[in-house]
Amino acid sequence: MSLFQFRSVLLALTLFFGSAVAASQTGESVISRFSEKPVPRFESLRFGEVNGRQGPSADHRIIWKYQKLGLPILILRETKDWWRVRDHAGDEVWIKTNQLSSRRTVLLTQDSIMRRNPSSDAAGIALLKTGLIAELRDCENNWCQIAVRGEQGWIPETDIWGAPSQLFTGSQ
Repeated sequence: MSLFQFRSVLLALTLFFGSAVAASQTGESVISRFSEKPVPRFESLRFGEVNGRQGPSADHRIIWKYQKLGLPILILRETKDWWRVRDHAGDEVWIKTNQLSSRRTVLLTQDSIMRRNPSSDAAGIALLKTGLIAELRDCENNWCQIAVRGEQGWIPETDIWGAPSQLFTGSQ
């Protein structure tokens, strides 16, 4: 590859990936030309074991083995078959697109009382433990409605990772 070709490829990659990075820094989503979905966004692990790789191909080294079905993952960038993601600990890896699901989940980052209504005064339904994965239903006024093992209730947004308000921070 000539120096001119290399620079052209580098410029194209910078423009392509730079738009997603710029969008996340300004707090705006962009629509991916690959998935036609907004980036950034949350999705979840489709399987109980998913490999996170150093780069966007099976030729790249596995740097993480995720072993938690439904773990919420923040999609940062996309190629045709691979997505650059961030997990709750802040680690970033590439995951093959067929390993992820659009099912919305959240991860409890601390013990929390699930309540009947979105208020700290509402009756408690269950004590949920750190590390639990729940299905996300809705979020409003700093509370998120979740479903766990047939029960539905509300928890403070500050007790979870995967809430819509965390799209551009990637953390609590």
